Amino acid sequence: MTGLAVGDDGLARCAWGLSAPDYVDYHDKEWGRPVHGDDALFERVCLEAFQSGLSWITILRRRETFRKAFGGFVIDTVAAFTDADRERLLADPGIIRNRAKIDAAIANAAAAASVRDTYEGGLDALIWSFAPDPATRPAPRGFGDVPATTPESTALAKDLKKRGFRFVGPTTAYALMQACGLVNDHLADCWARPLP
Repeated sequence: MTGLAVGDDGLARCAWGLSAPDYVDYHDKEWGRPVHGDDALFERVCLEAFQSGLSWITILRRRETFRKAFGGFVIDTVAAFTDADRERLLADPGIIRNRAKIDAAIANAAAAASVRDTYEGGLDALIWSFAPDPATRPAPRGFGDVPATTPESTALAKDLKKRGFRFVGPTTAYALMQACGLVNDHLADCWARPLP
């Protein structure tokens, strides 16, 4: 099998999970684990959008700064951001200072609030409604078996865009699905694959 690496602890992991020290905990304890809650999923939508065009390690290393800058990613807090908040974010060297991505995060908060108010179960129920049946997804044997997009991620991206979300294309939506446990793309022999 390609794509596995064995750590100093003797555990076989998806190789990316050992590519940087910051990744070990993220791979072992977070990536692929189910995430629920509107604010928690809103945070992940925002971080995946900020990651677009960059490496995930860049976002992971700045995540706490992002959380402080964006009011803990509480949907109502970010939806109420003003032009002064936008300028504060553009001046914050601890985050990615990309105007389009900052504007998208603020717009996405308003869209998430609307989903919460109009869709039964809110953003959590909406996003999870696109999770594929795990029985239809064999465990990937190598990285070549892991797609960049799926019909479900394409449908999720289309639905989110229709509701006013930005920076949520099919690839970003699939990364969100992987990170939040809607799909399990740990490789077949990765110790973390049998998720709790």
